[in-house]
Amino acid sequence: MGHRTDRVQTRLLALAVAAATATVILIPAPANAAGAPEPQGPTSKVVEPTLVARATLSADHLEPGPASGALATPGNGRTGPFAGQVVPGFSAMIDNGDGTFWAQPDNGFGAKGNSADFLLRNYLVRPAWETADGGAGEIAIERFISYNDRDHVLDFPIANEAMPDRLLTGADFDIESVVRAKDGTFWVGEEFGPFLLHFDAQGTLLEAPHSLPDGAKSPQNPYLAAGEAPRVRASRGFEALAASTSGRYLYPILEGAYLDDPDLRRREILEFDTKTGTYTDRTWSYQTDQDANVVGDAFTVRADRLLLVERDDFEGDQSVTKRVYEIDLSRTDRDGYVEKTLVLDALRIANPDLIGAGDGYGTGGVFSLPVQSFETVVRLRDGRLLIANDNNYPGNDARITGTPDDTEVDLIDLDRERVPSSDVTVVSHRGASGYRPEHTLAAYETAILQCADFIEPDVVSTKDGVLVARHENEISGTTDVASRPEFADRKTTKSIDGVGVTGWFTEDFTLAELKTLRAIERLPQLRPENTAFNGLYQVPTLDEVIDLARHSVTCEGEPVGVYPETKHPTYFDSIGLSLEEPLVAQLAANGVDDADAPVIVQSFEVANLRELDGLTDVALAQLISPSGRPYDFTVAGDARTYADLVTPAGLEEIAGYADGIGIEKSVAIPRTAGGTLGTPTAVIADAHRAGLEVHAWTFRRENAFLPAEFRSSNDPAGIGDLAGEIRVFVEAGIDGLFSDNPDVAVAAIG
Repeated sequence: MGHRTDRVQTRLLALAVAAATATVILIPAPANAAGAPEPQGPTSKVVEPTLVARATLSADHLEPGPASGALATPGNGRTGPFAGQVVPGFSAMIDNGDGTFWAQPDNGFGAKGNSADFLLRNYLVRPAWETADGGAGEIAIERFISYNDRDHVLDFPIANEAMPDRLLTGADFDIESVVRAKDGTFWVGEEFGPFLLHFDAQGTLLEAPHSLPDGAKSPQNPYLAAGEAPRVRASRGFEALAASTSGRYLYPILEGAYLDDPDLRRREILEFDTKTGTYTDRTWSYQTDQDANVVGDAFTVRADRLLLVERDDFEGDQSVTKRVYEIDLSRTDRDGYVEKTLVLDALRIANPDLIGAGDGYGTGGVFSLPVQSFETVVRLRDGRLLIANDNNYPGNDARITGTPDDTEVDLIDLDRERVPSSDVTVVSHRGASGYRPEHTLAAYETAILQCADFIEPDVVSTKDGVLVARHENEISGTTDVASRPEFADRKTTKSIDGVGVTGWFTEDFTLAELKTLRAIERLPQLRPENTAFNGLYQVPTLDEVIDLARHSVTCEGEPVGVYPETKHPTYFDSIGLSLEEPLVAQLAANGVDDADAPVIVQSFEVANLRELDGLTDVALAQLISPSGRPYDFTVAGDARTYADLVTPAGLEEIAGYADGIGIEKSVAIPRTAGGTLGTPTAVIADAHRAGLEVHAWTFRRENAFLPAEFRSSNDPAGIGDLAGEIRVFVEAGIDGLFSDNPDVAVAAIG
């Protein structure tokens, strides 16, 4: 946005540098060779994860052994017991370098109490890959080792206590991760202790389980004394385990936060010395994108550098986070967390060869691994990534509803590809709110997947002063608060910007209370499909939104921007919950408070933007409504209206404290009496003369919001020609636009 030319130039230069740092090279499009399908206009060369091979194992595949799953929860038409040993996906894999892999399932059926008939094994598998050139796309199991305690190392009872081989089961340990030592033995991370287990190459336990160094235990720990409080959450032990490049040190990672940790997003990384058989005193903290996320796997790529899988517990189109981050143990941010950089968003993988096409949800031209338990990442020797799933047989059905997910292994290439870029900024309005309930991480992630440049959180405050993303501080239309009897007495009537509003208000809830609520679709009559996501997602904090953005990249390879709007700042000042100072502090805490940061702060009021201009160097945008006046003008007795602000003189004044304006569409192109687009006003040209950028809002695809000539029918919920409307406004000269449907906007300006 253009305020003070030096600030604009600095910001643009810094963004270009940031993009280059993120392995993006901005280059002009070359002249087309004869018949070559080169894109026109500017392009970027970015890392575009691409599916190059895939292989699957039928969910119903059984390996030799006793029947399993007698107590497993039935699902997707399958009920145990099953006539052999189920292979419920792979929670960890090891590359043997010869086309085979060791592939380790977990404890079987998800709990101690239902997995005593599931034998803990490590399978040697050989994928027959499906590639662009064809191939079977099947996983063959060549043999397995059975984990056992035949040497009677364990000093607590196990399920097969009386058997000579003392084969270990899912009632004894929940094995989730594995690395192979240089001597061929296996180190396994498990969750019931959580323990580190050491097995020989044939699967025999070599030594007693290694507990956490401070004696922390989970509720399933066999050594938990009567009355002793567990510190590790149930099923949140060592889901991930990596080894140092020398092999001497192991890095087990807790899947969840400690029960006594006030930061529910913290995951502890420990260091274990295999030479001494003890933990060192070195630990690190990793912060997940939101508190419900877990760490699914880890893999060492070089000294101090690890790949981590971070995932949520959703599957299919409900999925939000299925990511691979790289962390650097030698670098921490200002809050003491290891720095993390996005390597792969497994919900956006190019699939130009249509590998696996037709195999269910997420197997088209854009491939995804939308399974609940994305739990395996391995970097192969040629640099490609292998990713795989635990299918939680028989319960998961991410690909085909009602059918248990197959076990699948995918190979991802991370080469650079040329992609088109655009000068028109696409801002996802409250996230991709045309497809997911607004102001949720699901809506923001969907917007990023759809190539938005910015995600837009509206900012309000909780009772304890935490900034959260809600369109309004009254939340009965965007959360399930009205159905929560425990909060019935919070319903009240308040005057917000001079208007009486009845409902429930964020400032009457602590963050902890607000986090118990779940988002719902605000426009169910127009967007009934979105109601399928009601009750799933939390209200995110501004910190979580910024974290998601700064750990993501756009389709052009640039940092994803954040475009927060301060809602009702005069009102919040009046109740002692000022928005400006905590907003600036939050930007600083996340390292996005400089003039070159991909951040634009917007407001319908003027005084708070003037205040922010003195508090921060990030870009600012004055929002303009088609009628009325800024509420702070009303309070101050200033008779000017929004119409006065978009006169040449008003725009010159705005240019003194802001970088751009965000105008309602009709301010740029009013509608005629018949509801069609009329003649453009002079506002865009006048703003540009004042050095201001112009972003217009809000572009939505439903007929209810479209000009008459772009509607498809008289049905308000019908889908019209949004792209056609957008092209008219781009032709009129806008620099950016807010849309509930960023995918349509990106295609329209492409």
